[in-house]
Amino acid sequence: MSFFGKLFSKEKKQKLDQGLEKSKESMFAKLGRAVAGKSTVDDEVLDDLEEVLVSSDVGITTTVKIIERIEARVARDKYMGTSELNKILREEIAALLSENETESLIDFEITASKRPYVIMVVGVNGVGKTTTIGKLASQFKSKGYKVVLGAADTFRAAAVDQLTIWSERVGVPIVKQGMGSDPASVAFDTLQSAVSQNADVVLIDTAGRLHNKVNLMNELGKIKRVMQKVIPDAPHEVLLVLDASTGQNAIEQAKHFTKATDVNALALTKLDGTAKGGVVIGVSDQFKIPVKYIGVGEGIDDLQVFNKHEFVDSFFGDK
Repeated sequence: MSFFGKLFSKEKKQKLDQGLEKSKESMFAKLGRAVAGKSTVDDEVLDDLEEVLVSSDVGITTTVKIIERIEARVARDKYMGTSELNKILREEIAALLSENETESLIDFEITASKRPYVIMVVGVNGVGKTTTIGKLASQFKSKGYKVVLGAADTFRAAAVDQLTIWSERVGVPIVKQGMGSDPASVAFDTLQSAVSQNADVVLIDTAGRLHNKVNLMNELGKIKRVMQKVIPDAPHEVLLVLDASTGQNAIEQAKHFTKATDVNALALTKLDGTAKGGVVIGVSDQFKIPVKYIGVGEGIDDLQVFNKHEFVDSFFGDK
């Protein structure tokens, strides 16, 4: 059974519209300046469009792909007015996101064969990792799933304290040890506890340090190996949380973490407070890893399942 289902409520769509408002206004203000006084899409307009996309944090690699697609359409159609550019840009970005979609829809599948379903959450400090775990726990619980949290970020007392507050707020159990404990030991205890409680979902928080890629790789690898002593195919998901407001830094973080561990899901937070929403497009394209969640507000329900159609609608305005 699909976790969230595929319907997008009117309230969620309105929240998404609001969350992407700054990004949309910024991008289309730049686009308007780029085509001012021009009637056709020529090389100069395409150069200006490239600058608009890069400065909107879509990223150079993805921007080049989009420009090449539009160039091909211009060559095919022979004539293209600047009035059509918004529509064409929208279509090409939607197509790019569609190509990067994986077979399963972008939410988690919890089946009898994968229970407890283990999600290891990774990301640097400050991106909203622990908050994302708390919101996920709340949403899983609201669907009737039994959830257990594991506080394996033992290098910061604040991280354990924050996750404990979320466990109390949501009403789900948490497994934790003392400050400086072995993170892999916490993960092991969490999975044992989850199995004994017949839990459906386990959410494991991990340390957010990125100062040394080798140490990061070793630590995350050890956590996975130790978890597999309890559940052989754990973790079922490695969810990388990125702060959208950091723009290109988010892409750099994704490069480090995808090299350090087998990331197979992404969450982008803080879209509501930034004009850098274009980074969602760049991250999705460059890493070929599904963006599963986006954060569009501080409310507990403001962590939304990423829907590419709704995202493009909100980013470009109503159809």
